[in-house]
Amino acid sequence: MSLSAIVELLLVLGLMVLVHEFGHFVVAKWCGVRVETFAIGFGKKVVGIQRGETSYQINALPLGGYVKMAGEIPGEEVSNDPGELNNHPRWQRMLIALAGPFANFILAFVLMAGVYMVHNEVDEYTSGPAVTDYISPDSPVAKTGIHSGDTIVRFANIENPTWDDVINHCALNLNQTLPFSYTHDGQRVDTTFFVASKASTPDNFTADTLGFIPRMQLTPIKVAETVSGTPAARAGLQPGDEIVSIDALTLHSVPALLAYMQAQKGKPAVLVVLRKSFPIYMNVTPEISDADGTKAYRLGFQPVPPPVKVEKISADKALAKSWQFTAKNSLLIRDVLVGMFQRRVPVKSLSGPIGIGQVVHDAAEAPGWTPLVGTVAMISINLGMFNLLPFPILDGGMIFLLIFESIFRRDLPMQIKERIFQVAFVCILLFAAMVIFNDLSKLSLFAHFKL
Repeated sequence: MSLSAIVELLLVLGLMVLVHEFGHFVVAKWCGVRVETFAIGFGKKVVGIQRGETSYQINALPLGGYVKMAGEIPGEEVSNDPGELNNHPRWQRMLIALAGPFANFILAFVLMAGVYMVHNEVDEYTSGPAVTDYISPDSPVAKTGIHSGDTIVRFANIENPTWDDVINHCALNLNQTLPFSYTHDGQRVDTTFFVASKASTPDNFTADTLGFIPRMQLTPIKVAETVSGTPAARAGLQPGDEIVSIDALTLHSVPALLAYMQAQKGKPAVLVVLRKSFPIYMNVTPEISDADGTKAYRLGFQPVPPPVKVEKISADKALAKSWQFTAKNSLLIRDVLVGMFQRRVPVKSLSGPIGIGQVVHDAAEAPGWTPLVGTVAMISINLGMFNLLPFPILDGGMIFLLIFESIFRRDLPMQIKERIFQVAFVCILLFAAMVIFNDLSKLSLFAHFKL
């Protein structure tokens, strides 16, 4: 990771922690619990200030944080002090535990509402009907009988899915059989689809390996520039040209064009090109070239990107859309966690601080500010969902223990709680080591090592 990526990661995590711990802090104060420390980071205190009963401080390791409430640590001397956490009703302690993750959800909700109200830029095709542009005859999805131009009307448990839905649920169900329906010539076909994939994790998976090529636009592919010495340049393709068809097949995206050329194994083809509204016929022979580490038949030109939607919507619509974003991605994270327990989603798909830092850095380097805001919102949702897991030390584990005690109307013995938290602490350390190892194994420096 570069120095800039590290700084960006620390800033984002600092914001996440501040919001999360502030949620605990506010509700604890509201319930009358004495908050002794509000800290960002762990380890030795770097700077701090005392205000009333609370010490506000920043510590040396800014990769976390905590709110220290009186009487919350197992093993502390118990008293009748009304300011201690354990002397408050269980429902209040549950609210305090819930407040941290809830604050993360609120942050994501507010950030995305602001984006939707000011500037929301998305690819048009991802949020529209899942219409195919090209289906390779040898692709896995071709076995279902679907054709180019057909519309997917059901995927998994979703009716009328968008391409976002299709791609996300493919990644969550690698090597699983799912319900699959499409319309062809106005007739609905109900079948199933096996998500065959050699990818070990959703991170390494792309839907086009299954043969899904979305129709990204209604207009032809437009050429932005050609590369000298390539088939496109030799055929006479020029910037501004529009590729209407290849071998009389009408396509609307570069992925569809590439898929067709791979299926034809680089055979000579005939392009119909519009130049200033006049059709031109060009003979072209694709050549194998290497781009992004992938060898494939290509023509050698840069396309104009598919259209995007820039939305600026009213406050009420922005709030509704932000709610949908937060709820949809929370459920998606839930599906990922459930998939891991069911061994459908590999644990290797988890990312730690290195992976998160790279995502944050890529978002910060992307044009505009919306990719970074969207990334921060997603990380905030992830943090909220992770903390709701029913695992001791995490907020969800605290809530689970409180529910357990409420059912039996008695507190667990303090010695048992201490043992639970000790074991949980070791498990959290092992989990942290695992996700960091996952991060390191994905780096190019270690990619050639096989364990």
